[in-house]
Amino acid sequence: MFAVLKTGGKQYRVQSGDMLRVEKLAAEAGETVQFNEVLMLGGDSPVVGAPLIEGACVQAEVIDQIKGDKVIHFVKRRRKHGSQRTKGHRQQLTLLRVTDIMDKGADKSGVKAAIGAGSVSGAAVVSDGQYAKNKTQQAEMKKRVSEGQAEEKSAEKKKAAPKKAAAGGDDLKKLSGVGPALEKKLHENGVTSFAQIAGWTEADVADMDEKLSFKGRIEREGWIDQAKELTKG
Repeated sequence: MFAVLKTGGKQYRVQSGDMLRVEKLAAEAGETVQFNEVLMLGGDSPVVGAPLIEGACVQAEVIDQIKGDKVIHFVKRRRKHGSQRTKGHRQQLTLLRVTDIMDKGADKSGVKAAIGAGSVSGAAVVSDGQYAKNKTQQAEMKKRVSEGQAEEKSAEKKKAAPKKAAAGGDDLKKLSGVGPALEKKLHENGVTSFAQIAGWTEADVADMDEKLSFKGRIEREGWIDQAKELTKG
């Protein structure tokens, strides 16, 4: 009995005991793999698939991962460049020994399906436990990111929120050169009363000049003296 199977874009006619070289599979030496794409079964009662034979399979033992013969690729350009280049390539292959040909029961055999090493399915095969573990880790990471973003937003709001004037604060617009906009800036920096301004030291004045970009305006306008008078009044 023989079978015609398909793998790696090629078709192979095999029978039990044959040694076969196919495009590299995602399997280790000693493992048994199963080819489920069977196009034809030959023997006393040949069967041809349309295009595949349902339930049929070919099982094989992986002997080794090998490389094919070197293929030389030579390119020469005469007219414009006068260049030449030689490259070599060795295709990665899997060496197999066919162990069994089954005309039915492929889905119940429990043997690992033969999957190409370069296919997405072969690269992504994981156990259910590993899949669950990955999903748990992803959920935890997503939770941490969400919490971190919430903390950042809270900190930004807290930083951006203007400091409210204390209850019973003075009308700072009575100071020379202070309008609604400047009064708001003073409130944002915690200045709400004449008493605070009257008690400023040289260091406080320099600090406020830097914060509000006044460049000596406090001294020129005489805010401290005005604040002292307004405090008395």
